[in-house]
Formats: sequence, structure tokens, C-alpha cells
Amino acid sequence: MKFALIGCGRIATNHIKAVLNNEADLNLIAVCDLLPESMENLLTKHGLEKDASILRYTDYREMIADHPELQLVAIATDSGVHAEITLYCIDHGINVIVEKPMTMSMVDAEEVIRRSEEKGVIVSVCHQNRFNIAIQEMRRALDAGRFGRISHGSINVRWNRGKEYYDQAAWRGKWASDGGCLFNQCIHGIDLLRWMMGDEVEEVYGITKQQFHDYIEAEDVGMAVVKFKNGAIGTIEGTVNVYPKNLEETLYLFGEKGTVKIGGTSTNNIDVWDFADEDEEDQKNKGLQEATSNVYGNGHTSLYADVIDAIRTGRKPYVDAIAGRNAVEMILAIYQSAATGMPVKLPLKNVASTDFSGRFNKE
Repeated sequence: MKFALIGCGRIATNHIKAVLNNEADLNLIAVCDLLPESMENLLTKHGLEKDASILRYTDYREMIADHPELQLVAIATDSGVHAEITLYCIDHGINVIVEKPMTMSMVDAEEVIRRSEEKGVIVSVCHQNRFNIAIQEMRRALDAGRFGRISHGSINVRWNRGKEYYDQAAWRGKWASDGGCLFNQCIHGIDLLRWMMGDEVEEVYGITKQQFHDYIEAEDVGMAVVKFKNGAIGTIEGTVNVYPKNLEETLYLFGEKGTVKIGGTSTNNIDVWDFADEDEEDQKNKGLQEATSNVYGNGHTSLYADVIDAIRTGRKPYVDAIAGRNAVEMILAIYQSAATGMPVKLPLKNVASTDFSGRFNKE
């Protein structure tokens, strides 16, 4: 399957690893980035710098024009152009893996869904933590009804990002190209919470603030209470203000017959696993830990394998464009609630990250 990568920054190494781990099914024919040195650094990191078959482009449109045979493209650029590039690929009949967030607005999110369905093109969003071993075990227990009725759940993303992180790329922390900690660092956990809690949301009440990062435009801490249509309650805490380094990304699920806490730096460990119907098989999950080399976890390889199979079989991918839309909607709802001081009913319509430009401007 002919494949190309657009965007060669911080997260791109996980995409290259996923390609190499699926090399029996993927043929990397091109990489694209506005900065030639970013392409070279990425390829060198993975021992691919001397592979003459991998072409380099600084314009994704030129790359796609030169390679109409492309079957799959991954988009790992700054968030603000995810929608533009995704829609361009869809219009050219190319299947897409796009980094989170899928878009920065509800209008773009709905358009990605509409146009991909119209063109028969697969769009999968990199909410790769859904493939974590611990998360998969939680999901299996949930689908089997072992929790019973769900009372509530929560996601706590307590990380650290300092000025040196934001200085690495001019797009970070800006409303048009990134948003704040909820859109960038916390969206994976927000996706997991909504997915586990049944996806259907009635109302969101949120508060966001900029406490320590006055050199960015957006928030560095956000909290929310979510009312789900199934009667369950969710809470969200996301921040990059934890001193001195990343502390945890922890997902809790509380049911009448089960309690699970998934912790670690990226929801990769099972800290608590208690069920009323416990048997010997549950012992393997108590204290389960999945080693990861970075906060992005190991899920990209599994996500790629799933998308490859989805393309071949014609089924929907495990993490589709609707999942991408749902995560974006949750964050935009928190932003809107924080800006108005009022709860926000879902579904959202015409809301975008840029609607909140200037919220934290200092006098």
C-alpha cells in the first residue's frame, strides 16, 4: 500500500515507527514538511536517510499531484491545518490517518465526516491510547456489562509543559493553530472518557484559566463536569501546570459492580481492578503495566494495522472521523462554557477554537 507522511515534527517519529512495524503492508514513498531539515532529521533518526526511494516534498499538493497512486496519507502537521489537508486528501480519493485534533471547528469536523462518507474514503484519527492494553481490558469489561450501571467517571491529565516546549514551534498555544492544554495534551484522555461513558453527552460545564503561561494565547488548565445522556456524570481535569514534570494521565470508571483505575503517564497501567464477579482471569490485570518509550504510548502501530485492514475490507476503522468529531466537540463545549459562564447543551453547531481569541489577553 503506497503511503506518505505529511508533517515531520515531534509526533512524526511514532508514525515512522508504526510504518516500519507494518512494513509488510506499507510502502513509504514520500515525506513532506515545510522545513527540509525536519524531513532529514526524521529519516536519519530511523536510518532511512539514504533510501532514495523516499521522496521529499515541501508542498503536500505537489506530492499528491506527483503520486496519484497514493492509498494512505498520515497528517502530523500543526493542528490548525489538519482539516485543510484532510479534506484535500479526501477530495483526491486518499485514505487518511490524521493526528489529533481532527479539526479545530465543528463546521470542519462535520465536513470531514460528510465528504469522507460521500467519497468512500476512510478517515481515522490518532486517538491511539484506545489501543493501550489497559484501555482495551477496561473496554472489554464494560462491553461485557461487568461494571453494571455506571455512576461516574473521570479523566485527570496532570502534565508539565514549560516555555522551552512552546518555543520549539511557533504554532503551539495559539487559538488558530493549537488551542490550549485541553486541545493538545488532554484530548486523548477526553476521548477515552467520552467513549467509555457512552458517547452521548447532554450538557457540559467548564472552567478554563491561564495561570502560569502568559506567553501563550490559550489555557494551561481546564476543568469540566459532564452530564451524559445515560445518567452518568463525568469530570475532566487537564493541565500543563504540574511541577516539575508529567505526573499522570489517569482514567477512573465507577460502576455498581466494578471499579477500575487506569494510571501511568499515558493511561498505560492498571492501578485498580475490582469486580463483583471476579475470577482467576482477573488476576492478570491487577497491577498490569505496559512499558512505553514516551507519553504517546505504543498505540500508533496498532492504529495503523487497523486502518490498513479497514481499507482492505471496506469496514470502518476502530477510531473513525465521528470519534474525532466527538473529542473536538467536548473541548469546544468546555471552551464555550468557560467563556460564557454557563452550561452548554450538546450537540454543538458552529463553534471554533478561534471564537475564543483574546480570552486571556492581559491589560
